[in-house]
Amino acid sequence: MGDDLLGLTGRVVIVSGAGGGGIGTMITRAVARSGATVVAVSRSLDNLNQHIGPLIEEGLPVVPVAADAATDEGIATVLEQARDVDGDLYGLVNVAGGAAPNTWMPSTRVSRADWRALFTQNLETMFFMSQAVAAELRGEQRPGSIVSISSISGVNTAPFHIAYGTAKAAVIAATRTMAVELAAANIRVNVVAPGVTETPASGTYVDDDPERDHRAIAMGRRGTPEEQAGAVLFLLSQLSSYVTGQTLLVDGGLNLRWTHLGADNTSLFLKDENFRAAITRWEP
Repeated sequence: MGDDLLGLTGRVVIVSGAGGGGIGTMITRAVARSGATVVAVSRSLDNLNQHIGPLIEEGLPVVPVAADAATDEGIATVLEQARDVDGDLYGLVNVAGGAAPNTWMPSTRVSRADWRALFTQNLETMFFMSQAVAAELRGEQRPGSIVSISSISGVNTAPFHIAYGTAKAAVIAATRTMAVELAAANIRVNVVAPGVTETPASGTYVDDDPERDHRAIAMGRRGTPEEQAGAVLFLLSQLSSYVTGQTLLVDGGLNLRWTHLGADNTSLFLKDENFRAAITRWEP
């Protein structure tokens, strides 16, 4: 492997969903520090200025792009920017996704609009961005690595969050099929599935409770965005050159213990009892 252990120096990596100040931002930092130029994508210019701006001020090779990965126009904008950057396109990290607190509810209350919105946000953004990057790489006959963020909810049950959990499971299914199709072109496709991670988004419904964390998670604490970024960096890099179609669960052993559900099947991590009551209300 030589001195460039990760094999990312001089390459271009797109990070979709880079501007939230959590996992995507930390991935951007880690990949840029590893020698790649990062095309950092977010729908929000304000988020890019707030969270990606400081990385640029550090002198890291990051190019911010305000575009919506849920649209064909947004994806085209991202690829145009990637072509203009010095270096060869090599990698893609799909972070864009998530779910607002109002998407939690019993399965009997999920509307078609709820379902479609979460699938657009979490599955379509991942698939069509991956499709575009894979086509670009194949057209140029270049190797590549695509890593998508799923969730522990995509590999286990997701009570009162069925649309999100199913969409994240579909990310894994799409990854496995794309990995088979693209292997002959030397393009690897993998997934990182985070457990409970301390991010700005998770702070809206997860409070600070070390005793609960110790009870629910084998390692006794929640993860950090930097730890998720490390797993992504491994799968993106040549350290994982013989790994494709895999899901790396980065959860501190939460999946091994899986005791974070209370007697009412809601997550022990939910901090607001009013929120808990609202999501378990079965009637419309």
